Amino acid sequence: MNVPNSAEIIKQNNLCIGCGVCAGLCPTQGLVMEFNLYGEYNPVRRNSDCFENCGLCFQVCPFSDKEENEDSLAKIIFGNIEGIKHRPETGYYLDSYVGYSKVCDHRANGASGGVATWLLETLLAKRIIDYVICVTPHQEPEKLFRFAVFDTFEPIRRSARSAYYPVEMSEVVRYIIENEGRYAISGLPCFIKGLRLAARKNKKLRDRIRITIGLVCGQMKSKHYTSYLAFLAGVRGPLLEVNFRGKPLGVPANNYFFQCTDQENNQGKLFCRDGIDKVWNNRWFTPRACSFCDDVFAELADVVLMDAWLPEYIVDWKGTNLIIVRVPLLRQAIESGIEEGQLEGKRISIDRIIQSQLGVLNVKRNKLAYRLYLAKQKGAVVPTKREAPSGEANFFTRKEIELKDKMQELSRELFLQCTDGGERNLKTFSDKMDRLVTELENWARFGRIVRLPAREIRKVAREIGRVRKIGRI
Repeated sequence: MNVPNSAEIIKQNNLCIGCGVCAGLCPTQGLVMEFNLYGEYNPVRRNSDCFENCGLCFQVCPFSDKEENEDSLAKIIFGNIEGIKHRPETGYYLDSYVGYSKVCDHRANGASGGVATWLLETLLAKRIIDYVICVTPHQEPEKLFRFAVFDTFEPIRRSARSAYYPVEMSEVVRYIIENEGRYAISGLPCFIKGLRLAARKNKKLRDRIRITIGLVCGQMKSKHYTSYLAFLAGVRGPLLEVNFRGKPLGVPANNYFFQCTDQENNQGKLFCRDGIDKVWNNRWFTPRACSFCDDVFAELADVVLMDAWLPEYIVDWKGTNLIIVRVPLLRQAIESGIEEGQLEGKRISIDRIIQSQLGVLNVKRNKLAYRLYLAKQKGAVVPTKREAPSGEANFFTRKEIELKDKMQELSRELFLQCTDGGERNLKTFSDKMDRLVTELENWARFGRIVRLPAREIRKVAREIGRVRKIGRI
């Protein structure tokens, strides 16, 4: 029977993040993940077979409007662990660390401190798991990265670098269902949520996925993000290989570079501060679903890893990880790694970890209420989130959100419009997008000027209070 499924309900409302869990779990295998015009994965109905009143695809979608959210799901998973604590910003946590791998070339080849690679190899070596599932380079122009299953160290090390590129999990979800074993899988917060929802519906997934490793996420990007960075780096041909997080010797860790190679072996390089940060911070090529995500710290993962964006660690170009552990098994693994000299690490307060991600928290939590409000005002369908829609943001915050939303939407459409006979006129794209960036910068500058007197008044008031206090003494 041809009944509505996630391909229609979620995709039509532009809320699909492209994780592929629905397609992997579909009992009739009636969904397949394909790229849409905007370079984003979506489920597409392959045949008309669909069980009446099944609804499974909708139930496992991380952006469908269900009663379950990260709080309620995490309470079931982690709430009864002895010594577990909770913060609204991070969700549950058992312990938190800062450090990097000292094994082999983990740190040199990884995006930050190499702890993810070390942890996956350790779990394999100690036979806690049989297989690792992670994102790996694919070297196909139309599909540069994919999820893959590994049981040896070498391919895990080749997969260590970050991939700001769309990937989907339908094939590996089906692989887990069809093949016995103990699996560890790494992914972004929404992907982990989809897996947790799927595991509630499928016993094989529940039994076989033993470890989930989350990665802090501010936003995902479409394929067009990679194409545009390659254009800025001076490369025009179909790409064969990209590195999103190159580490220049002696340069602060947050000024990494993008590097790409096309099929003719032409190479290009672009540093973060030469264009990547503008595209990233202004949400160009970001899927709409990311605007309605409030999970920064992969709250449903057993462990979550991130860059140590703190002043004392940014200066180290080699990279450093921050780690939140939620289960005793992985806390013991981290502790043992430090004791045995495989990890250079120590405990760090959860407050410092929160501080390291204040920028992402500001976007995904503090500004979410107004984004939800705007969407509701436009009559758009949005999922129910932990933050209620509100139009009470100050004037300058509203302008920032509205302009970045406009850039997010325009970048998707304008990229397609700037195409002529297969050749993209990305100079036109850049010029039109840069006008919005300039407008945003002007509003931000005006906001700083308007707020300046209030700051100065408070500064004078504090100084007067200090003098009065001294006088009383």
